[in-house]
Amino acid sequence: MNKDLDIVIYGATGFTGQLCVKYLKSVADGITWAIAGRNKEKLDEVAKNNDIEVEIIVADCEDEEALGLLTKRSKVVLSTAGPFHRYGSKLVASCVENSSHYVDITGENFWVKGLIEKHHEEAATKGIRIIPSCGFDSIPSDLGTYFASTQVDAPIKRVESFHSFKGGASGGTLETMFSMGSLGLGPEMQDTFLLNPKDSFSEEQRELSSDRVGIAKKEEIDAWSGPFIMAAANTRVVRRTAALLAERQENYGTEFTYQEHAFHASRWSAISSLFSTIAIGIVLITPLKHLVRPFMPKPGEGPSEEVQRTGFFDCKYIVETEDGAKSVFRMFGEGDPGYRVTSKLVTECALALVKDIDSLPGGSEYGGVLTSASGLGKTLINRLSKVGILFEGPLED
Repeated sequence: MNKDLDIVIYGATGFTGQLCVKYLKSVADGITWAIAGRNKEKLDEVAKNNDIEVEIIVADCEDEEALGLLTKRSKVVLSTAGPFHRYGSKLVASCVENSSHYVDITGENFWVKGLIEKHHEEAATKGIRIIPSCGFDSIPSDLGTYFASTQVDAPIKRVESFHSFKGGASGGTLETMFSMGSLGLGPEMQDTFLLNPKDSFSEEQRELSSDRVGIAKKEEIDAWSGPFIMAAANTRVVRRTAALLAERQENYGTEFTYQEHAFHASRWSAISSLFSTIAIGIVLITPLKHLVRPFMPKPGEGPSEEVQRTGFFDCKYIVETEDGAKSVFRMFGEGDPGYRVTSKLVTECALALVKDIDSLPGGSEYGGVLTSASGLGKTLINRLSKVGILFEGPLED
């Protein structure tokens, strides 16, 4: 199949999509790329605003013929068009059918589970890498844990991550959060191993993988832990990585477990954050959401340039090996994590699939519905380390 486009950014008119366009323009040496979406006028405006001369492809998310024409030409499709359960299913199906690699920024685990059920086997057979959750959901959790594992010369029993960040919210992300509450997803979404292959974990691992985490002092990092609002999405991705690596005989440890927390400098900060998280949850699952939503950013809107510039993320990982030794690692970067950092992360994932395909983990024929760590691994760590996303450890006490 003759593919003349290295990367197509689908959803290029959205807030994060435009950031991806801006970032790819700055690093696209030798890359043939295009922008795509459903509105020609808005796509023309994006091209004009960014002073780029790239092909513009019009393809509605429900137009299978138009999507097919796009994916037949694309080596990699980078999608920022969310909510992904609403706009992404036929695009992924077209990528698998026409042998295009795919990355996105979703945090919608229930939708990813559907992708696994529908497409993992065929993508694996074809050697096509379908890699959701390549933004702040869930690369710091997934790739940070993977990085730590490469620095520890012993089987790992447990990893706990601790996240702090500063940034804003976009209308697209808020739309996803508010729309999920009305889908009637059911109790299955509470499964902490939702994305794992069948029979890839033990009852002991399940018992140690609860979403319910309390407030506690963590001496290893001189901080307090508390519930992290993104943990329910991120933890499933990390556990899927562990299972996929085990299938390649590269497992973290036979009884590996992972939990995720917010990082707090004080006990009072942890308590305050807990009540804020509870309040957000109440709004999202009650009719209050209909009162609150009109006052928040709409799709296409997002944080100011100042918020994007002054934001940051910082994640620490306590790694415990099977012999009881503990060490601490870190992944961090500057910029608003949900948008400026996310656009960098997902675009570098797409670039890895174009420029570094022969050095990716699993070999050139490896594929399936994967994760950033299992599908891109050390290659992505190396790429990110060159563009301001840093990895450290083990850290000194």
